[in-house]
Amino acid sequence: MEHFIEITDVSFGYEDIPVIENVSLDIFERDFLLLIGPNGGGKTTLLKLILGIIKPWSGSIRILGDVTGRLGYVPQFASFNRNFPISALEMVLTGCISPQNFLKRYTKDDMEKAEMILEKVNLHDKRHENVKDLSGGQIQKVLIARALISEPVVLLLDEPTASIDITSKTSLLDFLNKLNEKMTIVVVTHDPTPFTLTYRHIACLNKNLYFHEKGELDAHILEYVYGCPVELLGHGIPHTILKKH
Repeated sequence: MEHFIEITDVSFGYEDIPVIENVSLDIFERDFLLLIGPNGGGKTTLLKLILGIIKPWSGSIRILGDVTGRLGYVPQFASFNRNFPISALEMVLTGCISPQNFLKRYTKDDMEKAEMILEKVNLHDKRHENVKDLSGGQIQKVLIARALISEPVVLLLDEPTASIDITSKTSLLDFLNKLNEKMTIVVVTHDPTPFTLTYRHIACLNKNLYFHEKGELDAHILEYVYGCPVELLGHGIPHTILKKH
């Protein structure tokens, strides 16, 4: 399988405090990669490095082939200001804006594409509603639709299931699974349980990174990564275990 993103010995920190150290990771075509770890472990920082928002202290990140310029990003729901006066359709259209065209008016093609994507996420009937009137799950789908309008090859999501109810979670996971048939999915999460049946690879990050094929969740490994005992709860979903580093 072809790899799209090549991360080699990357280190980065804020001021003089390192957040991630010597991280190496390959992200593959049509992979479904989970990036797990505790708060402050460097997960969001690694996404920002991949996106080019920040530059590594050392090491390299290569975006290969046709993937260049085709990364979609869905930020944390908690960082979104729900009181911003914008409709669902307008929010999706902001995904058409780039540093090269931020003063350009939206085209007819942009409008048609935005409406089509809202149809795909089952929110076309909500397109003219203010985002503050949408549920958490609906806003999460609008944020994903905004990322999809640029036709990404890799979709990076930061805590997409946080702060949404179980019904919205199930709907969102089904949608991500369908997207994964056509694109690479990278999900940052502190809780891998909802993704048990969908992910292909898992990377544990707490300053250093440990990469695994799909397997079983080993509480000893999670305790090492999170720095404290971790209890796994089941609710009828088969668990995954990381057998060894």
